[in-house]
Amino acid sequence: MHTPGTLQVLMSTYNGAKYISAQLDSILSQPYESIHILIRDDGSSDETISIIEEYQTHYPNRIDLLKGENIGVIPSFWSLLQHADREATYYSFCDQDDVWMPHKAETSVRLLQSLETDKQQPLHAVSLDERNHGFQQKFIPTMICTDTQLTDGHLNPTVVWPGMPHLKPSFYNALIQNIAVGATVSFNATALSLLLDTKQTVNIAAIQMHDWWAYLVISCFGKVHFEHQPTIYYRQHGGNAVGGEANVYQKIKKKWNSFLKHRGDKKLLVQQAKEFYRVYGSQMTDVQMIDQLEQFIAPRTNLRARFRYLRICKLFRQSLTEQLLFRVLILVGYI
Repeated sequence: MHTPGTLQVLMSTYNGAKYISAQLDSILSQPYESIHILIRDDGSSDETISIIEEYQTHYPNRIDLLKGENIGVIPSFWSLLQHADREATYYSFCDQDDVWMPHKAETSVRLLQSLETDKQQPLHAVSLDERNHGFQQKFIPTMICTDTQLTDGHLNPTVVWPGMPHLKPSFYNALIQNIAVGATVSFNATALSLLLDTKQTVNIAAIQMHDWWAYLVISCFGKVHFEHQPTIYYRQHGGNAVGGEANVYQKIKKKWNSFLKHRGDKKLLVQQAKEFYRVYGSQMTDVQMIDQLEQFIAPRTNLRARFRYLRICKLFRQSLTEQLLFRVLILVGYI
């Protein structure tokens, strides 16, 4: 049983022996002492597990380890959500190869505490019912994410990334863009209930990333805040599952590679939105949100229909260039 205010860190590992000690040290040395770490190893073949087990001997009752088969990033983090301790108060996603800044835990908890009881924030959820382990509606589903300090493999700082959003986090943004760097994401217990305690089982094969799904769900029913202050050293070493861009060339290259990778797929953003509608549509009460979601997932079979959609579309990306690109991709039928 955890004390009130416990922050549970949800870390997925895979062949992370080279860097995981630095990450664990940075978490365990946080001034915010009420921290518990839940690690799921995704089938490592190096010394990752033995390193974690060594830490368990030095920090009894602070680290739990789930040993699993290699299932990939999204399923691994989803498994961590399902195994999260429901008696904790707050939760943070965590990557194995980054390093937390000393204020990371305190900043995350402070921001969540200031936001989760905000009486000005409307709750669009129909209910967070009694089976949700006693969490009451007075706590708004809340999530925070932050900038990162990009570094090279030796933790030498490069640039602050992603440096957005320019516009406030919103459901209308989350449908078509992810602003949440997963390794910086923290959320409260009510948000965890919102993600897990659904009448319909979430098909995780339809979601883009675990952090994007959290942004989409929580922005609809609660509150998402982006803090323009780095909370982690985001190590770029060439083996990252997902990485940041240090310059314009890297950003363009990443977007082009993503386009080439997915050009044969069928409207991935629409697939994710359809899955959200299937799971959460019956809980939505905001009329404009419902309309925008239904318009986005509706078929657009010809150019006339696509022009008509863009005239009523309120969805947005975080920069003018990306907004123009979104509109072009709608017109050519890519989205």
